[in-house]
Amino acid sequence: MTRALFFSLRMALADYAHEKLLSACAVLGLAAVLTPLLVLFGVRHGIISTMTERLTRDPRTLELVPVGSGHYGPEWFAKTAELPGVAFVVPQTRTIAATLDLRAENGQRATVDLIPTAAGDPVLARWNAALPSGDEPSYAPAPLALPVPVVLAENAARKLGVKAGDTLTASAGRTLDGRRESASLPLRVAALLPLEAQQKEAAYVPLALLVATEDYRDGRAVPALNWPGEEPPQGPREYPSFRLYAAALDDVGRLRDVFAAQGLDLYTQAEAIETVKSLDRAFTLVFALISGAALFGFAASTASSALAGVRRKSRSLGILRLMGLPRSGIVLFPVAQALLNGLLGTLLAFCFYYLVAVSIDRLFAASLPGGEAVCVLLWRHAAASLAAVLGLSAFSALGAAWRAASIEPSEVIRDV
Repeated sequence: MTRALFFSLRMALADYAHEKLLSACAVLGLAAVLTPLLVLFGVRHGIISTMTERLTRDPRTLELVPVGSGHYGPEWFAKTAELPGVAFVVPQTRTIAATLDLRAENGQRATVDLIPTAAGDPVLARWNAALPSGDEPSYAPAPLALPVPVVLAENAARKLGVKAGDTLTASAGRTLDGRRESASLPLRVAALLPLEAQQKEAAYVPLALLVATEDYRDGRAVPALNWPGEEPPQGPREYPSFRLYAAALDDVGRLRDVFAAQGLDLYTQAEAIETVKSLDRAFTLVFALISGAALFGFAASTASSALAGVRRKSRSLGILRLMGLPRSGIVLFPVAQALLNGLLGTLLAFCFYYLVAVSIDRLFAASLPGGEAVCVLLWRHAAASLAAVLGLSAFSALGAAWRAASIEPSEVIRDV
């Protein structure tokens, strides 16, 4: 049985090579149908993946900013950190108290906004500028170690004339009982953030430093820094705001709805994310419609071509049956040729696609950052395309295979 099938396969390939003109036309026909589909899918995937990657790369897209202020205690932060889709949350003190005056060793001065940070901060992680941190959760102030490490925005670093590793002196002022007072502490520049990450003159600092600054300006003592003042109140601390980031694009809208159900309004980039998703759905629908029409035409063409080939070679196939070739060998004959058409046509379409894709990417190279492309086809897409074409080719040849299997040797004898 195996020998008969192998013989049938050899005969099918030999016949395919003998009718090289018809075979070449079939291969070119498939390549002509498949190449535009590959290019269309490559453009669709390239544009959508580029837009999605840009959104994902920018932590601001994943940020959920509270509108107004509230009262958020440790229990609220603990529950929020455990919500599915929450990548990072850290408390935020009052904005009016979240500033420090910095002085560099060269005498340059700047007033910076303080932004709380902790382990897992997406902004710092994006630019490889994370601060040293312990095991404490992001919403629990950790003990301060002097000099306090901070991450400076580029604008602040340029104004101060400092770089990573330099030491700064920070001071906070207050008016208490009509007296002007100030307290200072040393800071160490652990890293710098580029202008793309932060345009303000700001410093990302541990939460404990913001808490200490706010307490001092409220007239309270900060024992950890030997800053004098009133005894701080006992009990859990509540914060007026927070920094919150989702883990993925799909989590932004879902988290917004979760917090909206709690009566908390958040500003998000959900509209921009939904725009990309809508574009993806539109591209997918257009591609599906065009692909459906093209593949239907290819299936019809393959089926008619295979059926015509079987009818044209019915005498030869009958002789093979008369020589003892089983029906399974006859069935393999048109199917093997259809599969060969599908294989060669797809490979040729990949070659044409590559030439077109390179031309498209070069055409838009000036407007694309490094590493981005307009037309992208991954290996898994190519493998899926090849599998789909081969499956459709085999399916389209089933009618011709059934016709070939119905050929009886007696028909050949009567024609002799």
